[in-house]
Amino acid sequence: MNFLEAAFLGLIQGLTEFLPISSSAHLRIVGEFLPNAQDPGAAFTAITQLGTETAVIIYFWRDIVRIVGAWSGALTGRVPRNDPDARMGWLVIIGSLPIVVLGLLFQDQIETVFRSLWITATTLIVFGLILAAADALGRRVRTLDRLGTRHGVIYGFAQALALIPGVSRSGGTITAGLFMGYTREAAARYSFLLAIPAVFGSGLYQLAKSLRDGFGSGPYGLAETALATGIAFVVGFVIIGWFMRYISSRSYQLFVWYRIGLGALLYVLLGFGVITAGH
Repeated sequence: MNFLEAAFLGLIQGLTEFLPISSSAHLRIVGEFLPNAQDPGAAFTAITQLGTETAVIIYFWRDIVRIVGAWSGALTGRVPRNDPDARMGWLVIIGSLPIVVLGLLFQDQIETVFRSLWITATTLIVFGLILAAADALGRRVRTLDRLGTRHGVIYGFAQALALIPGVSRSGGTITAGLFMGYTREAAARYSFLLAIPAVFGSGLYQLAKSLRDGFGSGPYGLAETALATGIAFVVGFVIIGWFMRYISSRSYQLFVWYRIGLGALLYVLLGFGVITAGH
């Protein structure tokens, strides 16, 4: 049964990671309705994100190779320091610092208090409304070649908000990008690139920690987690392509209404005691 549960959670992770609806919130919520009715845990969530982030690397492989090549070339003087791709490499590094620092500072809260479903319901609704405002008010004229250090740092702090389930990593960074005037495609593309160091850092850390503990702190063992991660990779790769095509011609309104509806439903379920908030 655990393998079926893990496979289903891997499917949910792949479907929701790149959409601005919070994959961690969905894993947390879905866990309450599985036979064991328990939180899959922050470690399981972080490790399965290795699968979806591997999908990002493959999907944006040419961009990543070009950026890494230019960035390393700039370090040795082979490429001008003002080269757009070299600058993008530095901006990804700078933008990754906030989530690393805040993740270490609030590690205990991330694994406990922040996983309360009352908090998840609230963040789904509140940040859904903020995304709606950003999509409506943003000028959507900036492209990534106009991205500077100040905006890179703002993107980084927006990404760090995703340490709280319900905010959404892509939702937070895309919202920030829209408010700063970037196009929907540019905001989404930088969001995906920015997530690579943070997600791999968190996932590998949790994987090493779980291997050390023999996966004894969560409901799923190594084999189940590996299955979920593999499924998340395959599904996530498909979703990236669909999402990039979708936002090229449509707004984020669908995701805004989904977030609000899911958050409201959570309030009802919690209020009537159908599910427990946990922590």
